[in-house]
Amino acid sequence: MKTATVVKNAGSHYLLSELPAWNVFPAVLRGVLRLGAGKTTNPVAVGDIVSYEEGQDGMAVITSVLPRRNYVIRRSTNLSRQAHIIAANVDMAYLVVSLYFPEVKLPFLDRVLVTCEVYGIPATIVLSKTDMYRAEAPEAIEAFRHIYESAGYPVIETSVVTGDGIDALRDACAGHVNLFSGESGVGKSSLIKALDPSLDPKIGDISAVHLQGKHTTSLYEMYPLASGGYVIDSPGLRGFGLVDLEKEEIARYFPEMLRVSEGCRFTPCTHTHEPGCAVKEAVASGIIAQERYNSYLGMLEEDKKFR
Repeated sequence: MKTATVVKNAGSHYLLSELPAWNVFPAVLRGVLRLGAGKTTNPVAVGDIVSYEEGQDGMAVITSVLPRRNYVIRRSTNLSRQAHIIAANVDMAYLVVSLYFPEVKLPFLDRVLVTCEVYGIPATIVLSKTDMYRAEAPEAIEAFRHIYESAGYPVIETSVVTGDGIDALRDACAGHVNLFSGESGVGKSSLIKALDPSLDPKIGDISAVHLQGKHTTSLYEMYPLASGGYVIDSPGLRGFGLVDLEKEEIARYFPEMLRVSEGCRFTPCTHTHEPGCAVKEAVASGIIAQERYNSYLGMLEEDKKFR
């Protein structure tokens, strides 16, 4: 059986490579796989290891998807019953955010972090475009870092203009399969270009009207880094609904809440109204950031909208 890794998803066509060698070739899905997509819009995702057969005209035919070690999955916010797998078999998820231009949406970021926790993917937050606001808003940067570092997530400050943080990010990516994800316009593609100038992911502008990013990456694609490792560039996201997660489970995937929840008087505890709740006490004392707790409450209330 021949196997290869999916390195590009272009709708009904794919590019494969037998990693660690980088020698890409085209492939299509066998019909039974297309029909068996089930609850997801894509039966095959970038990062999947697949078995394939030689087809006609040099086009390989993907016959099966090997079991995934992990994956990142989201549901659209439009009440769709289907979900989309963003990437599979990921060593690290780099969640790229910008405090401004566009302004970071903490509830969105927290939903992505919860999904990474659910599927066992380590996550690092990449704060981009710091050259645009460091001088004017250093306190905002420190406040953001405090929220997420106290929760247990590393934060790397970067600027493709000044080069700050690029070397550290490149070193961290070496030897791994790295997913870069985030909202539209936060600078994912520019960061990838800075990590390896030989690469050419699409780079777009910010809409001056809404200060939101325009979609520039419409395909999911993996790139080899000259310094070692691989990076998966994903389209800018505007919505991120949770998948296969009951509201009673959500608190388990906030690491800072999980650390203190054993001290709650009642089990189970929703951490909303119960007396003697260690999580609420930790929020009141500043051990758990109010912003993260607000995101948690929002996920409980959004149960119907996002699941």
